[in-house]
Amino acid sequence: MPRPTAKLTAEDMAPVNDPHGPRNKIGPTGRPLPDLPEVKPPTRRGPAVVIAMCNQKGGVGKTTTTINLGAAIAETGRKVLLIDFDPQGSASIGLGVQPHDLELSVYNLLMQRDITPAEVIQATRVENLDLLPANIDLSAAEVQLVQEVAREYTLQRVLEPIIPLYDVILIDCAPSLGLLTVNALTASNGIVVPLECEFFALRGLAMLTDTIGKVQDRLNPKLEIVGILGTMFDGRTTHAREVLDRVVQAFDERVFHTVIRRTVKFPETTVVGEPITTYAPSSQAATQYRDLAKEVLARCPAG
Repeated sequence: MPRPTAKLTAEDMAPVNDPHGPRNKIGPTGRPLPDLPEVKPPTRRGPAVVIAMCNQKGGVGKTTTTINLGAAIAETGRKVLLIDFDPQGSASIGLGVQPHDLELSVYNLLMQRDITPAEVIQATRVENLDLLPANIDLSAAEVQLVQEVAREYTLQRVLEPIIPLYDVILIDCAPSLGLLTVNALTASNGIVVPLECEFFALRGLAMLTDTIGKVQDRLNPKLEIVGILGTMFDGRTTHAREVLDRVVQAFDERVFHTVIRRTVKFPETTVVGEPITTYAPSSQAATQYRDLAKEVLARCPAG
């Protein structure tokens, strides 16, 4: 399939940072933008910070955020592993891997003791970014894990050997609060919650925070919410601004200053199987994910 041409609009080329002074302008969340320093190259490798990208509502930009945040962090020289933990395999597709062609996937790693991570992990076309792919087989794991002892810790167990090999591990969770998502939360140090700036997405946030609280109490007391990320934001609409305002009122500093705006380029990146940071590196969307990477690394340093 021919590669679509990435045409940059005036909005894409608009500067996000003020080159003539500190970033103390008011951002889309209604708060002064922080003056985030440039991320320095890592001084060592690992152990990895594990972050689950989690929201039980589908269509909120979770997979898009996982791919592009991972690529933006990889640009800083950090070694990143992206785990596709959704049976739909969307993150795998978004990085150019066809799920139906996989001989081994994260399902085999979870369910077969003789499979090692090295046999399943694939390098991507993005430097420093690896992928642990998934396909529809993963849907069977939800049922099969019910019979396992300490079933909530299965993903944590298989990740232990590779934690020292990476700086950041991002888990793209399925849009549900089932056993797979609980496994991801149990294996993680933190959570990033992509939240579409729309009313129905806001309603589901209370259910998600309740599940996070239960995992913290019963399975993983070290689990923390790294931040809530506004996605698909259109500042021209009153509704989007009101939803973002309500999230900031409820969660305050847990809400990232960076907001991901709507753009036609994200569907194009899925077609070509690469992140926005390499497909349209000068676009506003790529800059937003680089800013998000700075915020994430500031909140949970890696390397």
